[in-house]
Amino acid sequence: MAEEVKSIAILGGTGDLGWGLARQWSRAGYQVLIGSRTLEKGEAAAKALVDEFPDLNVTGHENADAASKADVVVMTVPFEHQASTLETVREALSGKILVDTTVPLVPPKVGTVQLPEGGCAAQRAQAVLGDDTQVVSAFQNVGAMHLREDHQIACDVLVTGNKRAARDTVISLVEAVGLRGWHAGPLANAAAAEALTSVLITINRHHKIEGAGILITGEATDSE
Repeated sequence: MAEEVKSIAILGGTGDLGWGLARQWSRAGYQVLIGSRTLEKGEAAAKALVDEFPDLNVTGHENADAASKADVVVMTVPFEHQASTLETVREALSGKILVDTTVPLVPPKVGTVQLPEGGCAAQRAQAVLGDDTQVVSAFQNVGAMHLREDHQIACDVLVTGNKRAARDTVISLVEAVGLRGWHAGPLANAAAAEALTSVLITINRHHKIEGAGILITGEATDSE
């Protein structure tokens, strides 16, 4: 069963994906705390949203402060900053769900799959944080530009994690932004979603597509 979520912290919320998610979740009625390495950047990103939509409950913070005050924490930082960001917020994440959107892109060959040691970025996050935090992986295959605009998004979200209840909670957040979320198995399976990002980048480049995504076909039925 999904837990009730009222507030969401987005670490790295000043970037394209983080700001897009902040825009969608805040407009869906959640309290959103935009985190950044500096308070000034977090506050500037929050102000940009409130300037556009004055009734939103959005505030800017440093990453650790945002993580400590929210029900669920979402990390949207580049792969190169994943480990250092986790270290700064580890204590604040105890007992919470961390939604890890990290994709292990290694420039300049971002169109080539290059998974890290340990299986994938999400597993690396879980190893750093330990069992007190439930890491759930999601949103690797959604073009950030779609989240920053107002249109239906033709993309599904693969949600992986070691606890079904945690996956249920994240799927409810996926659905809140108008997307379909799918239980895609344990955290080790996040390697597939992370790898797909490089595949989609290559497809975007070759076929000149703006933000290609994935869709799961077939008719779903509820299952335990």
